[in-house]
Amino acid sequence: MSSGRYSFRPTTKVKKTRSTNYLGGGGGGGGRLRMADDREVLREIWDSKLPVSFALAEEEVYTVKPPEPYYLMVPRLLYFPLVTDKVRRHFAQHVNPEIANNEMWLEYNGQPIKWNHPIGLWFDLFSDGILPWSISIHFDKFPEQNVCRCPCKDAIRSQFMSVLKEADALKHKGQVINSMQEKDHNQLWLGFQNDKFDQFWGVNKRLMESPAGEGFRNIPIRCYTPEKFAMQRLVKPVDDANNSWTSLHDALIEFFPDFDASKVRILIHGIEPPLNSPIQWLSEHLSYPDNFLHVVILPTNFSSVPS
Repeated sequence: MSSGRYSFRPTTKVKKTRSTNYLGGGGGGGGRLRMADDREVLREIWDSKLPVSFALAEEEVYTVKPPEPYYLMVPRLLYFPLVTDKVRRHFAQHVNPEIANNEMWLEYNGQPIKWNHPIGLWFDLFSDGILPWSISIHFDKFPEQNVCRCPCKDAIRSQFMSVLKEADALKHKGQVINSMQEKDHNQLWLGFQNDKFDQFWGVNKRLMESPAGEGFRNIPIRCYTPEKFAMQRLVKPVDDANNSWTSLHDALIEFFPDFDASKVRILIHGIEPPLNSPIQWLSEHLSYPDNFLHVVILPTNFSSVPS
């Protein structure tokens, strides 16, 4: 554990030697080496969880005695609606019956949480680092302008599969996901929804395949800052100018031409990877289940706590 704002680290422990782990052979020549398959990293990323304390917003408490907070260990990789059914049942009996059937929404530090982004991404980007992560629950005044509604689990599946298909379009022109049968799509979704590593990766490994020494066509990558939530650029896995793998540092320059590593912290799953890590290796091993590499960039002095 390191000191400072992010004193907590998930169960994931990725050594620097792993982040630059590649194997020789497989063609490509020069600096184009073959990426190593590291199942241990995949498993530890998958198993990462966050302790969360859910509390009903004070202005919505309808009963004489306020409800106790509800505590959960939630997977970093999932979306909140997949883990909050019990949270809703716990608090619905303590609000005005007229709003008890409204869609529940979440808020942290005055900011509504968008359900269609992974939990771990929200924590890395906006959390003040204090655990358990304290989140407010609301049943009233849904923030229509900031958050899209989530009427059912089918909406979550549609969102997840849409992003996954976009990722495969960048990596393989959509050829892998389109060649799969409906049962494969179902297995991907059920493995993700139910937090089943083997079930999900039994299919997802096909989406992570690429020609040896070449990598994907493009890396599905999005960068996030507190000021600008999501940015996306085309990033090639190989620098043809010097025939070597594109590094994380190289990729970040595509987003920020004046990128200065001394002024920011780079987080993926709460981990600060070495900037010389090949972006292809990171994409294969540290992508979220939607197959995008979600990278958080924070100023070194950043805090989401209001002054």
